[in-house]
Amino acid sequence: MSKYIVMSAWPYSNFIPHLGTVLHLLSADVYARYLRLMGHNVIFVTGSDEHGTPIELEARKRGIMPKELTDQVHSYDVELFKAFGFAFSLYSRTESPIHKEFVRSFFLGLQKRGYIFQQEEEMPYCPNDKIFLPDRFIEGMCPYCGYEHARGDQCDNCGRLLTPKDLINPRCAICGAKPIWVKTVNFYIDLSKVQGNLLDWLQHSELQDNVKNYSVEWVKQGLKPRALTRDIEWGIDAPFEGSAGKTIYVWFDALLGYISATKEYLVSKGLGEEAWKEWWFDPSTRTVYFIGKDNIPFHAIILPSLLMASGEPYVLPWRISATDYLLYEGKHFSKSRRVGVWIDEALEIAPADYWRWVLIRMRPESGDVSFQWKEFYRIANSELNDDIGNLAYRVLSFIRSRFNGVIPGATKLNDRDEEVLKEVWSLVDEFNAAMNDIELKRASELLLNIARLGNRYLNESAPWDYIKTDKERAGSILNVAATIVKVVSQLMAPFMPQVAEDLWHQLGYTNSVHEALWPETLKKPIDEGTKIGTIRPLFRKLPDDFLSHVDEMVEEARRKANSKRPPLLKDYGVSS
Repeated sequence: MSKYIVMSAWPYSNFIPHLGTVLHLLSADVYARYLRLMGHNVIFVTGSDEHGTPIELEARKRGIMPKELTDQVHSYDVELFKAFGFAFSLYSRTESPIHKEFVRSFFLGLQKRGYIFQQEEEMPYCPNDKIFLPDRFIEGMCPYCGYEHARGDQCDNCGRLLTPKDLINPRCAICGAKPIWVKTVNFYIDLSKVQGNLLDWLQHSELQDNVKNYSVEWVKQGLKPRALTRDIEWGIDAPFEGSAGKTIYVWFDALLGYISATKEYLVSKGLGEEAWKEWWFDPSTRTVYFIGKDNIPFHAIILPSLLMASGEPYVLPWRISATDYLLYEGKHFSKSRRVGVWIDEALEIAPADYWRWVLIRMRPESGDVSFQWKEFYRIANSELNDDIGNLAYRVLSFIRSRFNGVIPGATKLNDRDEEVLKEVWSLVDEFNAAMNDIELKRASELLLNIARLGNRYLNESAPWDYIKTDKERAGSILNVAATIVKVVSQLMAPFMPQVAEDLWHQLGYTNSVHEALWPETLKKPIDEGTKIGTIRPLFRKLPDDFLSHVDEMVEEARRKANSKRPPLLKDYGVSS
């Protein structure tokens, strides 16, 4: 049994997460569930990213204090993520006292080791709002790709890390005014001291090729000192002498949240203040991160650099699963332009497990993918209802009506039966290999292949023809088919936990499918003589006119979701 820490990028607490944000949390949840079923010891942590300029900017626009906003967002997100079936060990927040103390202590340690220094710099200042304009408080054109809405810390279009001085034609993100440049002193972190070690680690790491190659080329260009503090009020107060009024840059803050959340979780379990080191300082621990491609520099370069600079034996990233962008009908998600679906709206449209499956099927693993309602319709009706749901209902209904609801024995297997079972076990092996490689979309396709094989086998073997002349042979066919349904139920568990549990109980099992560890049970045929449970369809087909009413359906879902939102999150994107 191995130790894994599974992590997902922390959602910003400036509004409800949309489907693109949910995708990373979902991917991490699917993988963590898989690891647990394989018998591994897993900690799965993430949390609300409450600090930094995006939150303060949103709060300023609303005329409220940042924590007033993040308190409501965090509490609401916790409810939504529970409804989505996420099995976090802990969903924390950067306002956690444990996190704040960990961050301050960590950077004081780096200062003692000579990595942090003060430097005077010119920073953009808005003469209208009378504030400095770091990070997302300032926008302009990206000097690398020409994107018009690049921010002062990063270009969301090409992913390059930026500084405010890099921007062409900069403007205040609050009022649009042209900034002036004012001298200020900030604390910088010099990670160039670990550049050689970082490059050597990257080149010999087990990171995926797309992440490794991107990061190696980046580091070869040289690591430059980056500002660690910001002249903004909202965030973790910088702990250095002479740093009054300055806060830690949100990305340095949030990256350490993976460690502090592990500590917080283990402390909550009564395991003590130092238990986290048994995970993060253990070289056998595997750490896995689920992020978007724009976050690669922070997770593959900045985070391991920080851990190296600490002088402590932190385990470095084992895998960084970085997806491309999930678009919405060809456009980037946008709250202000009402482009996209937010997760509380999604839950008004279809059950969580539908969305979990659809998002994995659309997971952008090798290029941007556009969410399309016609594809949602196809996946729900064809894959879920016809391929998976139809197989389960046909097999269990036949057992109920012709075998008194008892799983028949496999006393008359022929060569075709053995061949089918052999093919099932082979597909299971391929499924596990795909999951081990974090190829979640491919794994879902292999699950479908097993369900489709079950439907073909049932059609070819035609137990309804044998039932009157050779009930023993019909029973053997149904035993093989029920075994396939059992396998489908188990493989569905990481993807669709509620539906998988329902099917598991329909098969007659009284324990939880999430407790049936795969090394012992996955390749075991179904138990003869088991009394099946109450049968019902797993899925419902979407109506024929679904696509012609999508716009009205989304608007109605938005209104329903809006009525349930906390006060500060109401009315965004809702038609009057």
